[in-house]
Amino acid sequence: MKPQPQDHTMDNPYHQDDIKAGAMLMNKARSSSKYQDGDNMSYSEKEALKQLPEASSWLRFSGTGEYDNMEIIDYIGGLFIDVPSIPDYLITARLNKAFGGHASICYIEMKEIHGKRNWPWWKIKIIQKSRNSTWILQKTMSFSKDKYSVDKDPYEWCLKQSQRLKAMILK
Repeated sequence: MKPQPQDHTMDNPYHQDDIKAGAMLMNKARSSSKYQDGDNMSYSEKEALKQLPEASSWLRFSGTGEYDNMEIIDYIGGLFIDVPSIPDYLITARLNKAFGGHASICYIEMKEIHGKRNWPWWKIKIIQKSRNSTWILQKTMSFSKDKYSVDKDPYEWCLKQSQRLKAMILK
């Protein structure tokens, strides 16, 4: 059998059939997802879903704020406290709507590599990605240098110091 000449005019390194097959798999996964198909959900899951806030109203995590990594962890942890019967997959299925900017790009890449994961796994990854030694050192130095004075709002100063302490000890 004679080898077929290769088409070198295409910039895309992926074969068109591979792209179509991947798109079909993604569409199939989306259409059969348990969290999107209410018929596959149990009564308790449907009730728990009703108690969750709309994903569009969730706290946004961009990965660029000084403490937004801690805020998103606390926010999602609060959802599990507010709706104790909520299945983990109903939370993790909505993470893509909570993540924006750099965090969204990281989320998509991690999900492509590791697939579907539970919230504790995502929580660890957020902490690992955002809490490097430089970040912790900055919070420690800020905590040490910031002294209370009468021209500062005591509530704001205490809140900021509390965030810094939490940042230093978060595991």
